[in-house]
Formats: sequence, structure tokens, C-alpha cells
Amino acid sequence: MPRAPKPEWLRKKITPSAHKEMITLLGEGDIHTICQEAMCPNISECFGQRVATFMILGVHCTRACSFCAVSRAKPMPPNPLEPENIAQAVSKLGLKHVVITAPTRDDLSDGGAEHFCQTVCSIKALDSSIVVELLISDLQENDSALKQIAMSGAEIIGHNLETVPRLYHVRKGADYNRSLRVLQKLLASNPTCATKSAIMLGLGEKKEEVLQAMKDLLGVGCRYLSIGQYLSPSLKHTSVVEYVEPKRFEFFAKKGFEMGFKHIKSSPYTRSSYMAHEYLERR
Repeated sequence: MPRAPKPEWLRKKITPSAHKEMITLLGEGDIHTICQEAMCPNISECFGQRVATFMILGVHCTRACSFCAVSRAKPMPPNPLEPENIAQAVSKLGLKHVVITAPTRDDLSDGGAEHFCQTVCSIKALDSSIVVELLISDLQENDSALKQIAMSGAEIIGHNLETVPRLYHVRKGADYNRSLRVLQKLLASNPTCATKSAIMLGLGEKKEEVLQAMKDLLGVGCRYLSIGQYLSPSLKHTSVVEYVEPKRFEFFAKKGFEMGFKHIKSSPYTRSSYMAHEYLERR
């Protein structure tokens, strides 16, 4: 069945020439970004401004979420040189706000928590004023791993709900309530860090379900939220049910601020780490 054409507000242009320099720079240190691996539609905009979300622990995921473009395959062991390589890339780019994520690594006993912490340490050793944001998997709700992440020195720690409970079949191996507990435990382990999450629209969710998910996030202390349009990476992935109009994203942003969120980015092209530095400005 052919895909429905994207509406006008979702026809963002990707311009490879705008990020050629960035790709060359990242390639020199064998650095990966979620921007490339997940085929983010904001890649030209962000790379053109020398902004990227670094992806550590390889490019292969141990789960197979039907909405995600990151490949599922047997991952390689963590690269011990990677934390320093990331720090050097941060230095070359002159970044002041760094976002670090990774594929889900259920094959590792700590889900990769130690590697995340080593990466934060390498960046902070370079310049302690650099703000580090982590975007993690649920780490299978490993309490010691979550505490380690919470105490890593990162100022913001994100874990995405992605969607409403009724549609959680798109998140293989994940559990809605577990994800809420993960966010709760991160904050309980370190009340000084900020927690953040993200929700996709366009999978068939109802307005009331999204509002309830927002309430659930506030209930576990999460005060930062990203809301964006789901775009299917290929015909093999979960199909888009609806292209959500910009005015509905504006509605959720307005409601979210009224409910108590400190900062929300809500628009068709918003992604978890899009304009990430703006969140900390609202702390």
C-alpha cells in the first residue's frame, strides 16, 4: 500500500552539502550520531550548526522496536577509546551542551551504564562547564546502573516514553510503567539532576491518552518534555496513522505548561534532543 503524501508542514529539506564537513570530522574519530543512524529529518539543520547527538556503544540495538531505524544485530563490545574520542570531538566542535545516547544494550550486565559514565567523565575532564545530557534506555530497571547514571555528573538525563500505554506494542521489550519507574528512580537517586522524556504523535493515540501520559510523567517528577511527529523510516516499519497538524502540537505545549512542565518543545519536527540547550535555560 503506497504511503500518503506528507503535508506541507512536514516537507523539510535535507541538504547533504550542509553537513559534509561535520560528517568528515565525525568520521575521523569513528564517531557515530543518532542523527545519522535514526535518519533524523533535522540532520541538515543541526549539522549545519555543528550540533549533534553522539551515539556511543555501537550502532546495533538488542531490541527491535518497529518504529526505529536503528538496526538490530549482535553488538560489538564497548570500545574503551570511545569516551576520549567523544571528548575530543566535543573539543573540536566547541560544544557547550552535549547530548549522548546509545542503542539499547541488553547484552551488557549494566546496559552500558559504566560506558556512559566514562564518557561523561572524559567530557567533564576536558571542561567542567560543558553541560552533558544523557538519553538512556530503561537499562532493564537495573537499580545500581540507574544510580550510577544519576550520579554520573550529567545535568540532564532523558528516558523516552515514546507513546501511550495502548500502543506499546511498537516498543519491543519495553514496558510503560517500567519507563516511568526508571525516571522516578533517576530523580530519587539524584534530585539535583533534571529528567526529560519524549512522546511521538501520529501512531493513533487519542488526545486524552497523551494528556494522561503527560500527567504520569509529572507524577514521577519529570519536568521536561519533547513531543514530535512519528515518521516511519521505511515500509517495513510501523506505518504513520496520522500526520498531526501543528495546532495540536501547540495545544499540548500550552496544556503542558499549564500542568507544570518547566519546558516543552512540541512541533512536528521536534525530536528528543532537538534544541536541547533550551531546556536547561528553563531550570
